[in-house]
Amino acid sequence: MAARRTERVSFGQLADALPGEMRSALGEFRSHLLLERNRSPHTVRAYLGDATSLCDHVAKLGGRSVADIELRSLRGWLAKLSGEGVSRTTIARRVASARTFTAWCMKVGRSDHDPGQLLVSPRPHRSLPPVLAAAEAQELMELDAVDQSPIAIRDRLIVELLYATGIRVGELVGLDVDDLDQSRRVLRVLGKGSKERTVPYGVAAERALRAWLPAARGSLSGPASGAALLLGVRGGRIDPRTVRSVVHARLNRVTGAPDLGPHGLRHTAATHLLDGGADLRAVQELLGHASLATTQIYTHVSVERLRATYTQAHPRA
Repeated sequence: MAARRTERVSFGQLADALPGEMRSALGEFRSHLLLERNRSPHTVRAYLGDATSLCDHVAKLGGRSVADIELRSLRGWLAKLSGEGVSRTTIARRVASARTFTAWCMKVGRSDHDPGQLLVSPRPHRSLPPVLAAAEAQELMELDAVDQSPIAIRDRLIVELLYATGIRVGELVGLDVDDLDQSRRVLRVLGKGSKERTVPYGVAAERALRAWLPAARGSLSGPASGAALLLGVRGGRIDPRTVRSVVHARLNRVTGAPDLGPHGLRHTAATHLLDGGADLRAVQELLGHASLATTQIYTHVSVERLRATYTQAHPRA
């Protein structure tokens, strides 16, 4: 967390030192991302930080406005990042940010050209996400099964819902009680870009929900609770950091399990669905991925299932 705070402060200092036209452009770009593109605060910070870094590089080369951004300066900026040891994955993200920024600059008339469209993005190394084995997931779900305190019930529900649905931590903490349809065992989830989707969950997660609602939740609720499904110890909507702490703490008690956060349970859910024979496009819909290519990273863990299918079905196997 300290590193992230330092990065945000440094980008703020960079922006303050930029020429006035660049500062003005960055301010309008921020409003565009928030109000017109409806990007999340996290995404806005990332795009704005990358655009600020680019403008700082151009300003040090003598540029005074975003119209001075050229293909040569873009390539020089990326070469500088690479020389500083920035990973290929991060550079690929920054290329995407730069393209968005330069395209916007041309669209709103701040520049008469768009050098970003000529920029070639490095192919990022896609690391394979660690996941839990089925037995490890089962052990995680069964921790503290006899503890009926409100916090223990809530924490069991957290891991059950993350594993049962594969939703993101931000989607989990944003759930309201009214987003549940317990008769059909589905959740209404508001995902990235405010896109809504319906996600099913199983019998085990339903049992965890019934243990939480209404009694256990009611014992923690207060004036700040509102309609939030999951509550913190002070009665307000639970914080993503609390969810991460819960997941890490519980996984530390599972023998041999990798140290995963909530996103690791999302990876695990997708992996186990594919291992069980789920269609890739169905998993894409459940996870809320805009592109099927994003979902395909999970297929590496199903090699054994594919090999077994091949051996069983191919006449020349």
